[in-house]
Amino acid sequence: MSEPKTVVVTGASRGIGAAIVRAFLDRGYNIVANSLNLPHDEFTSAPNLAFVQGDIGKKSTAEKLTETAITTFGSIDHLVNSAGIFEPKPFTEYTGEDFRRFASTNLEGFIFVTQLAVQQMLAQNSGGSVTTVTAALADNPIAGVPASIPMITKGGLNAITLSLASEYAKKNIRFNAVAPGVVDTPLHKNGDESHLRTLSPMGTIAEAKDIADAVLYLTGARFVTGEVLHVDGGAHVGRW
Repeated sequence: MSEPKTVVVTGASRGIGAAIVRAFLDRGYNIVANSLNLPHDEFTSAPNLAFVQGDIGKKSTAEKLTETAITTFGSIDHLVNSAGIFEPKPFTEYTGEDFRRFASTNLEGFIFVTQLAVQQMLAQNSGGSVTTVTAALADNPIAGVPASIPMITKGGLNAITLSLASEYAKKNIRFNAVAPGVVDTPLHKNGDESHLRTLSPMGTIAEAKDIADAVLYLTGARFVTGEVLHVDGGAHVGRW
């Protein structure tokens, strides 16, 4: 029987990230999870899970995360970049500090840990995958959801996913993204549900598990790379 694969998951304490951790746990993976806050109690007793608390926008956190994966489980086979922040408001109301926050968590939080994970995958010489959670709004803006500045970062993650998929294809390291629409997470806990349902052609709100299922698919899909998989009820198709 082969050894279980090790997956690193950022943004893992709640919402989409927690659903991703739960899905990998259910399938027997070794997991090294990270978030700024402590995880759910249900995670703390899992023998095949290690948790690293810290700001993923800091290189020191990324270093600790990858070091923990290697020392605890001996490898990094997959990385899921789920950490991200989002705050919609009119373009003219965003501040320089807002932009720096988005860039730190969404961009640097991708760059530092992905560089280290790829270095380890190259050293292992057995391939691997990186899957990043972006946003459907990056490809299909909605006038009623102004989010131009955070979408600079999410669109950038889609772009770098394609670039890296090409750069590392011959090394068998795959890069993909999952682009969610509206998801039932704490981010929308105060939202108007009837309005949120209008933000996709299907008129439904995704569950965090729907995004986790897409991540699981891309992690295991050995011939899929450079894909931005929209899980948005059809919003990326266009007007409705």
